[in-house]
Amino acid sequence: MMWISALLFPLLGYLCGSLPFSIWVTRFVKGVDVRNAGSGHATTTNTIRQAGFAWGALVLILDIAKGFLPVWLSARVVGQSLVLSYVVPLTAAMVVVGHCWPVLAQFRGGMGLASAGGTLLAVNPLAFLICLGVLILLVLVVHHSARASVFAGIAVPPVLWLFRIHDIAFWIALAVGIVIALRFLIDWNRKYRELWLDRPN
Repeated sequence: MMWISALLFPLLGYLCGSLPFSIWVTRFVKGVDVRNAGSGHATTTNTIRQAGFAWGALVLILDIAKGFLPVWLSARVVGQSLVLSYVVPLTAAMVVVGHCWPVLAQFRGGMGLASAGGTLLAVNPLAFLICLGVLILLVLVVHHSARASVFAGIAVPPVLWLFRIHDIAFWIALAVGIVIALRFLIDWNRKYRELWLDRPN
């Protein structure tokens, strides 16, 4: 059972992360591929541009949920086991990997922020709020969503440590932060006109 959990939950995380809700929703509402316009990514903001705020809000909720569920399940099964303590953050990282490079969407997905938020929300809501605050602050300071997200992925673990959050949430933040930072590097030189809807000039 121990080693089955070590394999099953990261795989479940990747498969849940690979559910391309923004692609499905936008295709259902508008008959288009969300990745063919805007930022070119399967994201909530791109869904808002093409299908409207309400559909974008639905995608956001679903993307958070697909991060929440496998991590919550893995945390409940693994519990306090020191031997399997790595399974929960690995599951969280695989959720974000699945969201960014989904097997169900030709490995062309989103950027992983919403699903990463769901993984943290599953184990520590305070950590989730702190990470969200760090991201918003960096976006306001840097004025570039992609660069701010790279910095947030790097900065969030030490910030949580300073807030004395040393539990599994710290390790999840470290694992997903690395994936987020790497993913957003592809947009490092993009030109942004808006903070959150990041429409190119």
